[in-house]
Amino acid sequence: MRNQSRAPLAEALEEVRRSRLVPFDVPGHKRGFGNPDLTDFLGSRCLSVDVNSMKPLDNLMHPDGVIKEAEETAAEAFNAAHAFFMVGGTTSAVQAMIWASVRTGDEIILPRNVHQSVLNALVLCGAVPVYINPKVLPLPGIAAGMTVNDLLCAVKSHPNAKAVFINNPTYYGICSDLKQLTETAHRFGLTVLVDEAHGAHFHFGENFPISAMDAGADLSAVSMHKSGGSLTQSSLLLCGKNINADRLLQVINLTQTTSASYLLLASLDISRRNLALHGKEIFKKTVDFAAYAREEINAIGEYYAYGKELIDGESVFDFDETKLAVNTLGIGLSGIEVYDLLRDDFDIQIEFGDLGNILAYISVGDKSKNIERLIGALDEIRRLYKKPNKQQPAAVGVEAQVVLPPQAAFFAEKESIPLNACAGRVCAEFVMSYPPGIPILAPGEAITEEIIGLIRQSKEKGCLMTGAESPDLSRLNVLKGERHG
Repeated sequence: MRNQSRAPLAEALEEVRRSRLVPFDVPGHKRGFGNPDLTDFLGSRCLSVDVNSMKPLDNLMHPDGVIKEAEETAAEAFNAAHAFFMVGGTTSAVQAMIWASVRTGDEIILPRNVHQSVLNALVLCGAVPVYINPKVLPLPGIAAGMTVNDLLCAVKSHPNAKAVFINNPTYYGICSDLKQLTETAHRFGLTVLVDEAHGAHFHFGENFPISAMDAGADLSAVSMHKSGGSLTQSSLLLCGKNINADRLLQVINLTQTTSASYLLLASLDISRRNLALHGKEIFKKTVDFAAYAREEINAIGEYYAYGKELIDGESVFDFDETKLAVNTLGIGLSGIEVYDLLRDDFDIQIEFGDLGNILAYISVGDKSKNIERLIGALDEIRRLYKKPNKQQPAAVGVEAQVVLPPQAAFFAEKESIPLNACAGRVCAEFVMSYPPGIPILAPGEAITEEIIGLIRQSKEKGCLMTGAESPDLSRLNVLKGERHG
């Protein structure tokens, strides 16, 4: 048993700081003395431990000292066989677990509402997606989870698939029946990969949806910098008992930096300790904040802050009660419009707004007065800016039509044509609304009038559109000469 009250890597960093070593290594700011402006901005204590790999501090590429001890302690805390510290965000963790599980030409089953990092991984490794188009909940107009029947149908149609990728939870808090999905996938010899970016807290609180490792998944990517409280860009890649961890480290090292930030690594170590020791208390407070806000926002009228009432035992098997997601169409405003009003008129920065919803990220770091301020601001927005009720955008449920694998389309010969002339063509790039970073179009997918309408609608509402070569999305890259339908 590991001592969860320790943070071995952070402790080693503190020892190095106190040792007064004379630095003739990188980084060039030399513990902050070489860059006073940066030291003033970040603080001398921070800069004093922004150091390079050395014997007392181990090496992330091949850990055998304090990093290994810290990773082993994290693995035990999360009920995993192995844990890897990642400094490229959960993007790097997601991509590493895909590259370790599928190769060129292999099929991987996944919901279409995956994060862009998943499709980027397929572009690079050449695996072929087998999409499950998720059910859309009419109100609040969001994608539901993967069902066991969805998985069985996909396996029946694609018996040679090698892996299944599951979002759990989604950005909005929707959870699938992860245990049954995992057991079903394993019966068919599939490796189970879980995007657990928004579920770092599941294993540490009470009455939460099951975590990926507790459900028996093979690999999961966990954004510790979200609900886990570590520094932005720090993440964990967790492994089940059937994964070759030595092989996985080789895959990780293909793209992970050889100059890992010890600030990020130490934040993972310290945050894991905090969750292991105080998780129940932390997340009880978070759930209470979110539940109170949900009740008060619904009492305003015409907003819909949704929760466990969405559960149907299938496509919505469970719900993450820490999530404060609110449908705004009842006041006649899109989520992105409310997002902008909160920031510009009320000095409140929420996580994101989409065509119909907003998400306010709640954590133990919040205060009661800030929760009240958010509730009051939403009340004022309704009073001052309410418009006639809007129906949920019809294009939310657009289904992907895959013509070519992402890699083949991305690297194929292409041409740029006006957006309004793209219907019937095959996309050769990404089009995403960010956040949450779920592609509207991916390379190899057919472009329809419905999709063009969704792109226009997203642009008109002020969504940040990324991924395409054309900055204003007036044009798209399509496969040269290729038509579909």
